[in-house]
Amino acid sequence: MEENDPIERETIIERETIIDTEQSQHDCTASMENGVMLVVNHSHIQPPFSVVIATLLYCAEFVSASVLCSMYHKTEDTIWMGFTITFILVPAVLIQLTLTFIHRDLGRDRPLVLFMHLLLLGPVIRCFEALVVYFRSGKKEEPYVTISRKISLKKGHGTPMEWEIGHSERKLAAHRNAFKRTAVIQAFLGSTPQLTLQLYATIQEKYMFYPRLILMIITLVSITYGALVCSILAIQIRYDDYKVRVRPAAYLCMILWRVLEIASRITCLVLFSTALTYWVVLVGLGNLLFFFFLPWVAFWAGKGSLPENVEKNFSKVGTTVVLCMFTFLYACINVFCWSAVQLDLAHRELIEKKQRWGRLAAYYCGRFVENFFLITLWYFYKSDFYEYVCAPLLVVQLLICYSLAVLFMLLFYQFCHPCRRLFKYNVHDCLHCVCCRKGRRGGRRRQTEPPLSYSTTATMVLVPEEPLEPLDHQNTQPPDITSQLGERETAIVDDTMDAA
Repeated sequence: MEENDPIERETIIERETIIDTEQSQHDCTASMENGVMLVVNHSHIQPPFSVVIATLLYCAEFVSASVLCSMYHKTEDTIWMGFTITFILVPAVLIQLTLTFIHRDLGRDRPLVLFMHLLLLGPVIRCFEALVVYFRSGKKEEPYVTISRKISLKKGHGTPMEWEIGHSERKLAAHRNAFKRTAVIQAFLGSTPQLTLQLYATIQEKYMFYPRLILMIITLVSITYGALVCSILAIQIRYDDYKVRVRPAAYLCMILWRVLEIASRITCLVLFSTALTYWVVLVGLGNLLFFFFLPWVAFWAGKGSLPENVEKNFSKVGTTVVLCMFTFLYACINVFCWSAVQLDLAHRELIEKKQRWGRLAAYYCGRFVENFFLITLWYFYKSDFYEYVCAPLLVVQLLICYSLAVLFMLLFYQFCHPCRRLFKYNVHDCLHCVCCRKGRRGGRRRQTEPPLSYSTTATMVLVPEEPLEPLDHQNTQPPDITSQLGERETAIVDDTMDAA
């Protein structure tokens, strides 16, 4: 192809972009131009599963908690009823404010939507809107409003691609992003304290009835889903330039990791509170204040300035209030599980994109020691209620559960991380380096470097900066992405938007 002859060049490109419509089930077009593969697909849009799941969890928890409150009212348990109502209303109000803020409905003429938000039914009407947009999409061709550029990873090779995003896809993306935030708020400002309260009430009253058990199961599912959303968001933010596809094995590994971590953490706190009731307040406030002020101390130490793009109509005071609420949510997450992201209040996106493996290791080591300390104090100060329970076995089971959570986390980063081929080292390399350092301290130093790992998965090793290109461990040079664009094969990507 000669670049000096534009007519011939355009003709060849058109020949390469023609797709046999009789053999294709979707109305797709693809072309390769200027070293970028252009993929267009207006006929297939991913269903808004994340919107539906978040709405169902919100409604299920709200209804089950309301039924439980009515039972508390009949039995005159005013304390349990008051706390249960509080943990219903606080996250519900925050979710309405979040949805209104993200969709900017205050300056628009939408009285029905605002009325539904006043009734605390904002997620329901938003879910209905998302489903209407999804079922109406694809019936007629619509012009694209923006272009999304990503690098698609396949078998260690990256291919730059562009997707034309239509109006329906853009609206669904806005709904997905909004419900991801609400799922996190619901999980860690509502479901987590609700589960802790109901488990504590069960132990104090020494019996379990079905409405409370149903609410505890729903809250545990909600917390797990919120933690799962945090992990997915962390991956998408860290590798914003790449098309992230999470496999079912990765989801399974993350679910086991989060369920074991959250369940063991909440159980340790509740058991400790039954033995030393007032001291648990000190433990909870200490954790909350530590993680709340940690980003602010780093912000003040770095002498940074507040970001100006949080909301263009906000003043400095309004921006500070929003950042405080955001930091409070970050602290609530870290009290019960790893948030998977680190805040950078001076950054434009408020999230630090560089993965801090040292903080991850320090968090889980410190949390394991804290859980061990709490469960040990419970063992020595437990009440007579546990005389028919094998207390040493329960302590060992909780510690094993938390250790299994860490193990599933390591397995996720080693084998199931969607961008594991972009990491320079992996867990195997980390363990090998630790063993080598111990051997060097005990004996003479080795002159040879450690061999390369058999895997190309995620790392737990501190490095200055991880490369964002796929690495081939057999060849020291990374593969040339542009060389993949010269092939005759045209890739068609069906999923144009990422579903949570």
